[in-house]
Amino acid sequence: MIERFGVGRAPSPTWNDVRVDHQRVIRDVTVRLPMASSTPEACRWTVTGLSRHTPATISVLLAVHDRLRCVAATGAWQVFATVPARTGIVGRVYATGVPAVVPDVTVDPDYLPVRPDVTAELCVPVLDPTGRAIGVLDLQWSEPTDLEPWRETAQRLADGLGARITALGGPPAESRSEKLLRHAAALSSAPTEGEVMGAAARAAREVSTLSTALLLIGGQLGPSPATPSDLETRIRAELAAAGPAALDRMVVRAHRYGAGYTLGETGHPPTEDYRPLTRAGVRTLVAVPVGPTDAGGVLLVADERALRPDPTTVSLMELLAGQAWTSVDRLRTLARLREQASSDPLTGLRHTGPFGQRIAAATPGRTALLAIDVDGFKTVNDTYGHQAGDRVLVGLARALEGALRHGDELYRIGGDEFVAVIEVSRPEEAVRIAERLTEAARRIGRTISVGVALPRPGETPDRTLKRADQALYAVKRQGRDGVLLSAA
Repeated sequence: MIERFGVGRAPSPTWNDVRVDHQRVIRDVTVRLPMASSTPEACRWTVTGLSRHTPATISVLLAVHDRLRCVAATGAWQVFATVPARTGIVGRVYATGVPAVVPDVTVDPDYLPVRPDVTAELCVPVLDPTGRAIGVLDLQWSEPTDLEPWRETAQRLADGLGARITALGGPPAESRSEKLLRHAAALSSAPTEGEVMGAAARAAREVSTLSTALLLIGGQLGPSPATPSDLETRIRAELAAAGPAALDRMVVRAHRYGAGYTLGETGHPPTEDYRPLTRAGVRTLVAVPVGPTDAGGVLLVADERALRPDPTTVSLMELLAGQAWTSVDRLRTLARLREQASSDPLTGLRHTGPFGQRIAAATPGRTALLAIDVDGFKTVNDTYGHQAGDRVLVGLARALEGALRHGDELYRIGGDEFVAVIEVSRPEEAVRIAERLTEAARRIGRTISVGVALPRPGETPDRTLKRADQALYAVKRQGRDGVLLSAA
């Protein structure tokens, strides 16, 4: 009875009750390492072998391009797939090559939480035979552990792993999908269309491994790289000589029939659409449509070697083209929104936001503000309706714009209130420009009242505009259809 209920039995041993034979750990983990046929396999065997001797969360992260990528791991519900090269304890160890022994992760600001119960972390660099860090071996415990013996063991295992990785050719190369992901981030953050097109071309070259890539959108080729290849220089020259019609034919073909690629077979001439490219020396070509038919373009990825791109390469180029167009469309949408936010939707003139910025930069004695009000506009609205009033405002805006000089600026700041900002050499010049505006209004059957003011030294822009308004209302009181210069 006693035995059945376990009374008097010694409790089952825990990891901490067992004295770890670290020499055995090293033997067990490294015995199969020379048989690993690839770097990922070597990392997996190391992690799996080590997990038999400790309940720690174990991971191997190797440097791939500009990040630490998790190649093998065990003991966690979720791991960080990639970590920036200087982030976290793992990034610190990789950057410095110095092991980290952290008995209490709560006091280390670099700790990256993998499990909520982790209390201690041990991280050692994985070095190649020259002593250069190529990654890290990281262990994290959730129960009390003597870290010092594990530090020496982990470093010896990491050294063995580093030697095997080097023998196998080093850390795994960045895959093409990983390259595409990295370039997608650059595309999404590019601030201009030109930079998007340049980034897309660089991505296409690196991901496809072909030597040359050009992105054509809206009849315009993307910018040439700082040091273009001879093939790209010849392609650009041939396309320029062929003219817009030849570019349009390539775009139409790509959008009508979809992406295409070269088989590299001799004795089969290209279609006429691609003659400019073959004259430039292109023997391999991937052509992918970009964006919608009416506003998009084509991505041309080429090489002067006779290669045979595979369908996966074409698929990656299609993904890249989609990302490039998304970035271009985003920039165009933002530009439209900025334009809408800064311009009057009825007349197309800029309005209060840009006007405030402009008069804030006014030069005392030289920047004139012309406050303009439409005479009798309320009567038009009350008699004929707001649509008729809108037509008056649009017609007047066009007439006033036509009467201003190049560089003068016209803003709509209210219902029938406009302000012109002009640069003059003396006040009389501003008055003459204002009189030209009243003449332009009369020619379309309307009249306007104009008040003119030039900023005084130390005067705020709002005060200058108020003086122009006061002059305007003085014209109104005097019978409208005129110009008055505010006293200096």
